[in-house]
Amino acid sequence: MAELTPGDTAPDFTLDDQDGTPVSLHDLRGQKVILYFYPAAMTPGCTTEACDFRDSLSSLQGAGYTVLGVSRDSLDKLREFRARDSLTFPLLSDPDRAVHEAYGAWGQKMNYGKTIEGVLRSTFVIDEQGAITDAQYNVKATGHVSRLRAKLGID
Repeated sequence: MAELTPGDTAPDFTLDDQDGTPVSLHDLRGQKVILYFYPAAMTPGCTTEACDFRDSLSSLQGAGYTVLGVSRDSLDKLREFRARDSLTFPLLSDPDRAVHEAYGAWGQKMNYGKTIEGVLRSTFVIDEQGAITDAQYNVKATGHVSRLRAKLGID
């Protein structure tokens, strides 16, 4: 899977959110989107990252961004995650990992000293025309949202 870079067109997709409502990237044209991929709902790192996005959502939305989280989790698990942590943005299910692969967010990574294949924690910033303006791979969950906000110039 090739990594995306700024200037690339964001691969279009339609995925169901935690409530089973389809969300299509092409329907968000005209808006800026932060699309982030995380390994698994309700794990420590993914909870930290999701709660950081939740806590920053008003400033991100104020700057015109829509936030979408994507994992391979079932809709039931996404509903539970959203309710448990009072998450206020859509969580999308990509069980066959097709969207992960289209964004280069699936591949080999190190896990406890072993090379495994899995989700590469990644974040993409997409402009109003559907172009990638920032692509970050293998991000660290802790502090990621504050680093992203700083890069985007959002207080």
